[in-house]
This record gives sequence, C-alpha cells and structure tokens, in this order.
Amino acid sequence: MNTDKIKEFLRKENIFAVVGVSRKTAKYGHQVYKDLKEAGYVVYPLNPNIDEVMGDRCYHSLSELPEKPDVVDTVIPPNVTEKTVEECRELGIERVWMQPGSESEHAIRFCEENNIKVVHDVCVMVKRRE
Repeated sequence: MNTDKIKEFLRKENIFAVVGVSRKTAKYGHQVYKDLKEAGYVVYPLNPNIDEVMGDRCYHSLSELPEKPDVVDTVIPPNVTEKTVEECRELGIERVWMQPGSESEHAIRFCEENNIKVVHDVCVMVKRRE
C-alpha cells in the first residue's frame, strides 16, 4: 500500500467517519472509533441501529453528519461497504479506508473508477502508530 497515500489519509486535520461503530468494546468498530478519537481526530460514529456510543451522538447515515468527512472508515460487511462507497460518491467524499474484512473487489474497483482514493487490507489503528 502506498505510504504517501496512507500519510495523506492520516493527516491530523482530517475528519473521520467510522461506519459500523459498535457500543461493544470488543468489536473493531468500537476500537477503531475509540482509537481515532483518543488520537485527537474529529471523528463521527455511524451505525443505523444505535443512537449513542461513548457518550457521543451516533449518526445513522453519512448524509446526516454535520460536516463532510475527509475519510470514511468502513468496519462493516463487504456488501454494506459497496453501498457506502456509492453514498460517498453521491456526497463528494474522496477518501475511503476499508478495514480488513470490510473490503470487496467490487467496492475497491468502484472507488478507483469514481476517483475515490481507497486504502484497504491494512488497519487504520496499526498504520496510525507506524
């Protein structure tokens, strides 16, 4: 994976949206959200099935967010990621980080064909610490 691209995604001024956040602390959706938040990023939690996580309002869709995120981080099943990248295109979101297990060839190709920069097969928590 291109290290310059990863550095671009991890700039401190970037606003993140974590799609697939969970209230269950053992779940990766919770861990990714907590890690980015504790690292000082502005980060929005997204999950259509919950209203709050870690005391923060949880949004149900990208279009609900109060501001456009610079990076959408997916921690969801691949078929949901495929729908999420389509929403990213509609909203003009230009960067998607697919956590391991959330990616699909279709979603990656969709991003590449629609000028959405994509990082996949690497964990944001791991890369942030390198």
